[in-house]
Amino acid sequence: MLALAVPNGAVGASGFSIMSANEPIALAAVTGAHGITGELRLKLLGEGLDALRQHSVFHASKAGGENRELTLKKVRSDNKGGAIARFAEVEGRSAAEKMRGTVISVPRTELPPLAEGEYYHRDLIGLTAQTDAGEAIGSVTAVENFGATDVVEITLDPVPEKGMKTLMVPMTKQAVLSWDAKTLVIAKDFADQ
Repeated sequence: MLALAVPNGAVGASGFSIMSANEPIALAAVTGAHGITGELRLKLLGEGLDALRQHSVFHASKAGGENRELTLKKVRSDNKGGAIARFAEVEGRSAAEKMRGTVISVPRTELPPLAEGEYYHRDLIGLTAQTDAGEAIGSVTAVENFGATDVVEITLDPVPEKGMKTLMVPMTKQAVLSWDAKTLVIAKDFADQ
């Protein structure tokens, strides 16, 4: 799950929120330890390294694990699209290895306001997906980015007996015509399988 993206001209409501103002927005995920001093390898989920540098305290959560705050001491690029970070509370390689799978986030209120056409991926997940003809086709279950643009994954409802059970739609102005706090509208041509 990425934190913030711009949909290449798609028309969206700025400032809408289907989450509470303090709901955490993920900026990175821990992929493992780096070295022996407790540094962490991070997969960046937001606007990159600069988004992390704007904050000093983060919320760390792990499925089935503890939630806690982490204080950033330093962060640098890993020169592979990720980052290497040092947090005050993580001492030694053993502690760093236990952090694998942890999501690093900040409250929404600590992020800059959204401009017209911008969105947080988390705001799109769970929206009802429908065509521009008004036909409900399912719901948004994920937002991915494979390099060119964000891609919305829609789980079809009803689920077809044969064929694809999900639909991948690029977040472009030709494919995603609009969205609001409840509905994502896609061009019918992109819904046809």
